[in-house]
Amino acid sequence: MRAMRAEQFSGYEALKLVELPKPTVTDGKVLVRVTAAGVTPLDHTILIGDFHIPEKPLILGNEGAGVVEEGGGRDFPTGSRVMFWGTYGAFEDGTYREWIAVRKEDLCLIPDNVDDVSAAGVPVAYLTAQVALTLAGFRPGKTVLAPAIGGSVGNAVTQLARALGAKHATSSTTSHSKAEQAKTLGFNEVIDTSVEKLTDGVRRITDGYGADIIIDGIGGEVLSEAVKALAPGGSLITLGYSASRKTTIDLTSLIVSQTSIRGFNMFSQPQAIVADAWKSTASLLQSGAIKPIVAKTFPLVEAADALRYLVEGRPFGRVVLTI
Repeated sequence: MRAMRAEQFSGYEALKLVELPKPTVTDGKVLVRVTAAGVTPLDHTILIGDFHIPEKPLILGNEGAGVVEEGGGRDFPTGSRVMFWGTYGAFEDGTYREWIAVRKEDLCLIPDNVDDVSAAGVPVAYLTAQVALTLAGFRPGKTVLAPAIGGSVGNAVTQLARALGAKHATSSTTSHSKAEQAKTLGFNEVIDTSVEKLTDGVRRITDGYGADIIIDGIGGEVLSEAVKALAPGGSLITLGYSASRKTTIDLTSLIVSQTSIRGFNMFSQPQAIVADAWKSTASLLQSGAIKPIVAKTFPLVEAADALRYLVEGRPFGRVVLTI
């Protein structure tokens, strides 16, 4: 079995193609032949040694899609197409390989109208978006901001909020070309921060009201600015730091409007909440209410190039390995 494995946590050059035994099915796991694997910022964070210190070597990849070969039972019959997510690629070997043994609770059937490449980029972004919105108290009519329309979580939150009945589902980008691309894809409430401050854009779109809910995966100055865009009593959930782990916040922004900030870790969510998120996401995919966007695919052996493209190229949409 071919796999792309981090031999060290020192950067792109540490990711190597290796031959390993095909996994066996034990402890109720399901053997899946991987057809596609999502490439995420977490993979890069781990590869450069900026995450916790996992066991090495480690096969990267936190999410994927494939075909059930063994152990799926009635829920996931042999030949079923599935997508999956879990602690893979972070706390145990991940999806950058040809076969993987997956826990049943980490699996979801892929709707017939969704291809494997698109499905491979669904779990991390959409499960995170779904659970974060729920924890933030989302309900129809709320105003939502998710910075970075071209990013996985930013785009997923925007699509989900819109599909679930948000009054405004706003996002942002620092790139004028991405702002134009977003418009062509039907995202009509995207703030181009190359010409307008994030806070000013939110106030303009919401007629001065602000955002009830902000889901931020960027950190740094984006989070600092986003706090000022909260509506009275609003809440911001922070779950990523692709720009920076550090920021400065004007506390009066929180105090005067009685707003709040909450940290979020998808790995710490109860299984029941994740299961509900899977059901909701699959239903919305099947109905066409949400549509994953894939920017580019790479073959498995070019995993390092795929990660470099994701981090340095900053594409609009997901990057996926085809296997």
